Amino acid sequence: MSRPVREKIGQPAPLVVGGDQAPRPDEEIHDGRRLRGDRTRRAILDRAVDIASVEGLEGLSIGRLASDLGVSKSGLFAHFGSKLELQLETVQAASEIFEEHVWRPVADADPGIVQLAALLESWLRYFRDDAFTGGCFFSNVYHEFDSRPGPVRDAIAAQKRRWMAAILHHANVAAERGQLRSGTDTEQLVFELDAVGSMANSLLQLEDDERAFGRAQTAIRNRLHDAATASGRRALARGGFTQSAAA
Repeated sequence: MSRPVREKIGQPAPLVVGGDQAPRPDEEIHDGRRLRGDRTRRAILDRAVDIASVEGLEGLSIGRLASDLGVSKSGLFAHFGSKLELQLETVQAASEIFEEHVWRPVADADPGIVQLAALLESWLRYFRDDAFTGGCFFSNVYHEFDSRPGPVRDAIAAQKRRWMAAILHHANVAAERGQLRSGTDTEQLVFELDAVGSMANSLLQLEDDERAFGRAQTAIRNRLHDAATASGRRALARGGFTQSAAA
């Protein structure tokens, strides 16, 4: 999946007129300014995410963004009143990109073990597809802020909890549907699955090792097959998630 195309700063946004009655001129002016402001803000955050994925959130500054985007510092201050606000907005923007690349493509998958497998493989594709210029934004900022208490760390940790909760939810649904063996510790299972994907991403970033994703896919599929009941294995096979040989 390719990342969304960036929009240029200051590009006029078309007005969308709804209803039977045309808006008054003053409403058109107000709506046009708001839409242009929204587009500008999105473009700023898109660039901010790129910078942070390479240099970390501490590498962000109003001056750096203004220079990169060819706008005035005062113009950026109109959108972000402080570096902290910019950092928090950047975390939120990265979360939305993550959702678009990882969660949305598998939203209609069969609930349970199939959706769990699909979500994890969507996650691996997201790592490989360079949704962020410097690799996974969150993998980078986890390490940058893991020992630095404050609102930015809280926002990053909330995203990690959300991700782990999503995997656990699908594992628990699989257990409820009789697709995981009785007594399976779903929290331990999702810990292992997350660790496999995280390691693959680390090897890609540190060693440029593309084979790590094949190994991760093999490990995830085999772990799910090992934990699955007969009906769970049949569901995985129907979903195209056959057990893999070692990469």
